[in-house]
Amino acid sequence: MAIPLSLGLPPKSSRGLLDGLLLGAPGEPRVVPASALLAAESAGRVVVLLDIDPARLRADAGASYEAVRFDLECTTEQIDDAIALRVPAPLAVYVDGGDEVLSPAESAALLCEGGRIPGLDSGRSPAEIADFLAVLAHESVGFVARAADADEVIGLLCGTMAALRGDDARAAILDPQPAKLAALIPEAQSALREVLLTIEVSDPTSVETALRSAGLS
Repeated sequence: MAIPLSLGLPPKSSRGLLDGLLLGAPGEPRVVPASALLAAESAGRVVVLLDIDPARLRADAGASYEAVRFDLECTTEQIDDAIALRVPAPLAVYVDGGDEVLSPAESAALLCEGGRIPGLDSGRSPAEIADFLAVLAHESVGFVARAADADEVIGLLCGTMAALRGDDARAAILDPQPAKLAALIPEAQSALREVLLTIEVSDPTSVETALRSAGLS
């Protein structure tokens, strides 16, 4: 069976602050391990977490699905291999562990240079996130993130806004102001979302409800 993998992201258009932000929210792609697609019959639009060789998807998968992005987790020693990996949709890379100690900002710089989307894991310190955002504010690939809850999502949004403005991103993460996000004009919201592409959370419906309760839309 042919596997309908998308060959790129849709054209950029004006995006609201929460439009397509949370993976797994109603109407949005969800993250599915590649190994699960081998047995699935139909998965729809998904972000494929590569836990097997992607060649097996082309050869063995029986599911009908559209991969809007591939996610890969690797160590610092595997960054070059991750950059060299060829998949038929954008590739985001989360780097953690390995013998060579790299900060999230250092890993992000390498991934951006290789044309890959850096991934930011949950639980990073405000200083690490701010340094990471300082790299991404000057790149065109954007980034994806994982967050534990709505507070962490708001912190990422505020930090990204501050980085784009040249303000203190660390301070914005430590003292997030949802009202400032809500006051952004549509063009500024769209510019922010061209940098912060998506966020993966464990309970997207409750997080989205909390974000809207905070005045975000």
